[in-house]
Amino acid sequence: MILGIGNDIIDIRRIERTIERFGDRFLDRVFTAVERQKSDRRANRAASYAKRFAAKEACSKALGTGFRRGVFWRDLGVVNLPGGKPTMQLTGGALRRLQQITPPGMAAQIDVSITDDDPQAQAIVIISAVPLPPPAV
Repeated sequence: MILGIGNDIIDIRRIERTIERFGDRFLDRVFTAVERQKSDRRANRAASYAKRFAAKEACSKALGTGFRRGVFWRDLGVVNLPGGKPTMQLTGGALRRLQQITPPGMAAQIDVSITDDDPQAQAIVIISAVPLPPPAV
C-alpha cells in the first residue's frame, strides 16, 4: 500500500552557488554527517549534494508535510543499502511523521530513485506500507 509519493528536480548550479556562498553553514544545516562524507568524496561534489537535496525534498512531500510540522532537513538522510541502493534514514520529526502514517501491523518501506543530467538532479521517493512478518512461535 502506497502511503506517499514525492518528487523534486533541482538545478545543480543552484546548489553549487549556495555552497560557494554559504559553505559549511549551508552544508551543516541541510546534510547529515554521512551525506557530507559521501558527497565530499565525489568528483562532481555539487551534483552529489543536489541529488541528496532533491531526495530530501521528495521525501518531505511523500510524508505529506514538506518542511513543516517538526520535519527538518537533517531529519531526512540519504543512505545506501549494502548493495548500493539508495534509501532514506529518518530521525526526529520525520520519523515521528512516518510512524503516524504507517498503519498498525505494517512496516514502512522507503524507495528512492536519484539521478542527475547536468544541469539538473532529480529524486523520486515512494513510501509504502508492507505487512510485518508474523511473530515467531
